[in-house]
Amino acid sequence: MPILNWLGKEKVINHHHDVPFHILEHRYTYGAKDTGNKIIHGDNLLALKSLLPEYEGRVKCIYIDPPYNTGNEGWVYNDNVNDPKIKKWLGEVVGREGEDLSRHDKWLCMMYPRLRLLQRLLTDDGAIFISIDDNEQANLRLICDEIFGGVNFVANIVWKKKTNGNNMGHIPPVHDFILVYAKNAERLALPGVPQSNEYINAKYGNPDDHPLGPWTTMDMSANHKGPYFEIENPTTGEKYLPPKGRYWVFNAEEVEARINDGRIIFGKSGNSRPVQRVFLKDRITTKKPETWFDTQGYNSSGMITLANILGGKVLDHPKPPSLLNYIITFATNKNDLILDSFAGSGTTAHAVLNMNKADGGNRKFILVEMEDYAETITAERVRRVIDGYADVEGTGGGFDYYELGDPLMLNDGNLNEDVPAEKICEYIWYTETRSEYVPQEEAYLLGTRSDTAYYFYYEKDMATVLGHKFLQSIKSKASGYIIYADMTTLGEDELEKMNIRFKKIPRDITRF
Repeated sequence: MPILNWLGKEKVINHHHDVPFHILEHRYTYGAKDTGNKIIHGDNLLALKSLLPEYEGRVKCIYIDPPYNTGNEGWVYNDNVNDPKIKKWLGEVVGREGEDLSRHDKWLCMMYPRLRLLQRLLTDDGAIFISIDDNEQANLRLICDEIFGGVNFVANIVWKKKTNGNNMGHIPPVHDFILVYAKNAERLALPGVPQSNEYINAKYGNPDDHPLGPWTTMDMSANHKGPYFEIENPTTGEKYLPPKGRYWVFNAEEVEARINDGRIIFGKSGNSRPVQRVFLKDRITTKKPETWFDTQGYNSSGMITLANILGGKVLDHPKPPSLLNYIITFATNKNDLILDSFAGSGTTAHAVLNMNKADGGNRKFILVEMEDYAETITAERVRRVIDGYADVEGTGGGFDYYELGDPLMLNDGNLNEDVPAEKICEYIWYTETRSEYVPQEEAYLLGTRSDTAYYFYYEKDMATVLGHKFLQSIKSKASGYIIYADMTTLGEDELEKMNIRFKKIPRDITRF
């Protein structure tokens, strides 16, 4: 497999390991509570790291619309990696070498560690969708092959983003790409786009108010050889054979079961030949999406939608909700989690809320936006979608808004004492159990899982010692114990005898 090399690569290929873990500081809840929806304001590299303890391996669908690296600096969303924030990061990570990088080198340095973290967040059956144009499409394909594995390439979708190219260039461009990679192609599960087959045009009704909804009838015989026996109408006693030259499509046992549960009836009157009762809901099938998107909306419709929501033009080229609606339709189920770490105007959240309203789903979204308009544009758009705007009815729902907080660990490797103890406990519990932290009444107890009790013996202003005095204070009974402390006075034999595993603070705290 070809490997792409660029200036600065050796400084960033493992940088995702060195990214410090920052806590997320909750600012407010809008709308419904406990939705699981999050909008995070902060550097998306740091934010992605902060999501790992709770969300590693849990995101079914990732959609990102990163800078295309066109060099255009006129947009509110600066589509150029000479952005001061990126330049500062390059200076800190890549060093003085970064001063000599081309804009393509800079873009690759910026994207590589972010894609590394995004790959970790995907479920085994999930996929990432990345919008891009010709400026970086070839480079993106190569680094995605490296990060996700070439065998996990799924598709290079061509999305027609506008009706004409206005005679720009020798061959006017009217499309973007959407690169799709799976976490594990062998396990990838794309539910598909709901479609109607030929039965959808039949005349369905529900004269008996059946709980499964509208239905119609269908012949239950076929001309291929099959079961041949008499079917008795349980009400009239009349017996029926298949028409001449035909056979039943069900055996006798299946026919009896279907008569009993109402899926075979004897006409609407109950006095006719047996027929199948076919429900409309069972005739909805799915179709696999194809790599040519030409009816999923244009950039212009995305701009019009955003202007209608916020009362004027605020960003150029936001993606239309219809494009994200389509992707979410075939890439997720009703309870899946969708992440967008280049959130921009918040189109992904808009699409998720639309889909939930349309089909009663409980999809959840996480948005990350590093620019200062995360509150005034991104979150404001989502608020108005929830409540309704112009003549569009609100979707309902809600979200929690977060700012990126302090790092958990200092550069010298010690715990940051400015971080609240509960946030540290939450992190330790996640690293140990991959489950949600619930504060306990017992001092220093994080919780019990699989008959193992976890203790985090930590005090901000003093060194803690795991010794006999601390053991006497333990109330939880378990088969084994994992205890964090600054030091221990117990020997290895003593710890083993009591089924205690000592973990030294901060040395043994897991780094993601």
